Amino acid sequence: MSEWFNDLFSKFGKLNDTTWVTLGALAALGLILLAESRSFKKWNAKTIAFGALSIALSFVLSCIRLYRMPTGGSVTPGSMLPLMLFAVSFGMGPGLLAGLAYGALQYLQGGWWLNAWQFLLDYLLAFAALGLAGIAHNKNDKWLYLSIPIAALGRAVCAILAGLMWVADTPVSELVIGSTQFNSPLLYSIVYNGAYLIPDTIICLILAFLIAKPLVKIMKAQ
Repeated sequence: MSEWFNDLFSKFGKLNDTTWVTLGALAALGLILLAESRSFKKWNAKTIAFGALSIALSFVLSCIRLYRMPTGGSVTPGSMLPLMLFAVSFGMGPGLLAGLAYGALQYLQGGWWLNAWQFLLDYLLAFAALGLAGIAHNKNDKWLYLSIPIAALGRAVCAILAGLMWVADTPVSELVIGSTQFNSPLLYSIVYNGAYLIPDTIICLILAFLIAKPLVKIMKAQ
């Protein structure tokens, strides 16, 4: 009986940390969607139209690469911002859903994946995280500008975990960015993803200070 009981849950012990974090992220996403379920009742032609426009604009901007990393990821002219402003205008629920749709579109653009967990992290969860900007929905301007780095951080966490999957079996001697070698796969993934996400977030913040308030006002107008 004791052996049967131990064997019943033995597979949980074989799950690595990344898998547990991914499961936690999925659970958190589900809870957020559940908590925001009321916002989905507000979907109408206007919400769908602005959602489609935001996805399309983010996609177009993502095709303009100011700087491209060697194995994926690039600095763009604020490609995350349209989705973030959509989330600010219509709420976290619609923002998460628009981010999921955008992530699927990014994959169809020519993405590739190592396993199902990496696909979830790199495409679906990473871009759904942009919907976290909806934390600023119906709040003041301070929250609008604060929501941008929060959403970008959510995407960064997913990208870093996905990066760990890519380099998990890579020899330490090959963990090199420029002339810098890293002894830790985690540090390598943090620096690699930060190299394009930090500049991209800064660009989003600069553009937000210039154009966010009037755009959000237009989207919120009755």
